[in-house]
Amino acid sequence: MAPRSVRIARLYDQQSPDDGPRVLVDRLWPRGVARGDARLDKWLKEVAPSDGLRRWYGHDPERFEEFEKRYRAELETGAAAAALADLKHTARRGPLTALTAARDHGLSHVTVLAAALRDPR
Repeated sequence: MAPRSVRIARLYDQQSPDDGPRVLVDRLWPRGVARGDARLDKWLKEVAPSDGLRRWYGHDPERFEEFEKRYRAELETGAAAAALADLKHTARRGPLTALTAARDHGLSHVTVLAAALRDPR
């Protein structure tokens, strides 16, 4: 069964009643947000890109295509694969909102992750 709905939002954005479970998918805790004030159900940092990949990429648009390939490869192994499977299971039951601190979702890992979550495999 394919995921019903995967949404992307910034952790700083207003919560919506249609969000479903809200899962932070960043490796680092977002600046300026106290953990007790965060409106999320889970922090799943294992599904985020590795520190090495994140630093290499540095949100450089010219590196995005290669970043996407490398990140998708990371999502197929180890703790990242288990975390992705957990998120897919959640998304199959109803809407899921992937939260990030990134401003530009188009150049962020969260866009790659959302596509992987929508993949019916």
